[in-house]
Amino acid sequence: MHSSTTTTFFFIIVVSAVISTCYSQDDDTTCARNFNCGENFQNVGYPFWGDYRPQECGYRSFELKCQDNEYPTIEINNRIFRVKDMNQAGQTITIASSDLWPNHCTQELHNVTFDNLLHNGPMNENLFVFYNCTSEISVFGNNFTCETGGTESHGFYVAESFYNELEHSISCTSLKVPVSQATLVEILQGLLPLQEGLRQGFAVLYDADYIVNCSKCEGSGGTCEPNWDDFVCHKRAGNKRDVKLKFAIAFGASGFTLLVVGVLIFLHQRRHKKRYGTSPWTSRNVFSRPSSTTDLEQSSAFYGVHIFKYSELEKATGNFDPKKELGDGGFGTVYQGKLKDGRVVAVKRLYEHNYKRMEQFMNEVEILARLRHQNLVSLYGCTSRHCRELLLVYEYVPNGTVADHLHGDRAKPGSLSWTTRMSIAVETATALAYLHASDVIHRDVKTNNILLDSNFCVKVADFGLSRLFPNNVSHVSTAPQGTPGYVDPEYHECYQLTVKSDVYSFAVVLIELISSQPAVDITRHRHEINLSTMAINKIQNHALHELVDPFLGFETDFKVREMISEVAELAFQCLQNDKDMRPSMETVLETLKGIQSEDGKLRKAEEVEIPCDEVVLLRCDRSTLSPDSTVEISRGITPHGSG
Repeated sequence: MHSSTTTTFFFIIVVSAVISTCYSQDDDTTCARNFNCGENFQNVGYPFWGDYRPQECGYRSFELKCQDNEYPTIEINNRIFRVKDMNQAGQTITIASSDLWPNHCTQELHNVTFDNLLHNGPMNENLFVFYNCTSEISVFGNNFTCETGGTESHGFYVAESFYNELEHSISCTSLKVPVSQATLVEILQGLLPLQEGLRQGFAVLYDADYIVNCSKCEGSGGTCEPNWDDFVCHKRAGNKRDVKLKFAIAFGASGFTLLVVGVLIFLHQRRHKKRYGTSPWTSRNVFSRPSSTTDLEQSSAFYGVHIFKYSELEKATGNFDPKKELGDGGFGTVYQGKLKDGRVVAVKRLYEHNYKRMEQFMNEVEILARLRHQNLVSLYGCTSRHCRELLLVYEYVPNGTVADHLHGDRAKPGSLSWTTRMSIAVETATALAYLHASDVIHRDVKTNNILLDSNFCVKVADFGLSRLFPNNVSHVSTAPQGTPGYVDPEYHECYQLTVKSDVYSFAVVLIELISSQPAVDITRHRHEINLSTMAINKIQNHALHELVDPFLGFETDFKVREMISEVAELAFQCLQNDKDMRPSMETVLETLKGIQSEDGKLRKAEEVEIPCDEVVLLRCDRSTLSPDSTVEISRGITPHGSG
């Protein structure tokens, strides 16, 4: 019996080897192999081609010209760009114009255009650079000079919002250059030189449908080859034998082998049972414990939350109908949906299904599953992490975001009273204090992440950047992430994330509630693009009234004036550059509750006083205090950029 079994298994190995050899011959084609492009990009596949991967293996406009130690280049509509980054899973490349790479004083003044497969990234903004001006023009100080053939010419740069105003009033030649939103803010604030900013490049998306269809083609054993504006799926030639015939033969041989093995095992077990009887060890099914993958796919809960089928959520959102889109963030798009049980939900669809997104997905599920608070958005469930798309299902909060009501689509002068704004501040602080007490740092506190229900009650959302905070360390070192205008400057500079980073971001929210202005606005003066910088300057210069929304009654209602002044004072303290000079979120919450209940008119100096010897790099004299202050706070805070 043992001899027969051994022979059978040997036969299986031989058949498997034959099948493997057949398919390896089919796969060993030029187009089936990806290629490396210099030192920067590895394992590049369709639709790109170049180096030893010929043109028939990619789309015609996606040629990469590889260089050993330099960024590869790609030609788009007769212009050459350097490829700085590539995300094949997200169908995104980051490119920078070769004309502007060595020097921003270029003579090639042609705007960037895209073909039918390439699209400008959603997080890009346009920077307009003006060249060959007849004389130096003072526009926020963003001036430069260029020298051509011994002749000096003047130029300057502005955001797109100023372009229409300047286009017909000056004698210059303009060039539109896409850059990322974060880069634009840093350029306009003077934190990043123009040349360096242009070298940062911008994101370009390439058509996803071609990639999906090509993947299906390659998955069925074909090779994608371009055909004008489409591609054709060619059957791989291999050694010119028919793939279907070989598959049928291999399948038949494998099926016959498995049948023989099954019969032999049955006969062997039957003989063993007659000889030795039934054993408690042999009666146990060796396959009774499924793998973790199977567990997750078949179980109804993951980290204690419900597992939804992809098809169920696809139906609930009308196949992810763009008309049902609620918002678009850095990690995914949110859609309104209705489950079969009648619940209205918000479904977040993560952009990519790769290791990084998987980690973020698991992190968000793990955190939200164990947090329960009336001011935090509730997680109803998610898809399996092995699903083709990662989806998170939240409770639907119907009344938009705080940003919408302050300076967005729902904003109406005087519609959001100071009493309501005060409640929003207290409830948001309550949620953040709860997170900190649960060893969680939010990392992306902003008015776009503060949702409002029909009664204007707060639901803090979007834990995509949240991190569980270890109890035994004072900070976590990680590359800065977050939203421009809200990022803690110390975190931005030192990569040290603490609960005080959330305190800084929340202070920006407080200033938004006071002013009804956005955290970043490139149409403001260059020194006031960041709301935090503008607020600090206004408070220090005894000009708080210039910051406050005029519809709040600051000038006419003494009680409102007093409360707004105290909230501004608290925000001022939370915006300190040194994190150790900021109060904890618990202290912030208690202070806000005191202001709300009208018991916080003048907090005792000893409760929040900062001794003079703790003020770092600043003088501790009366001129450093904000107007009408009863607490000693350092002055001269100028956050270094917005993240």
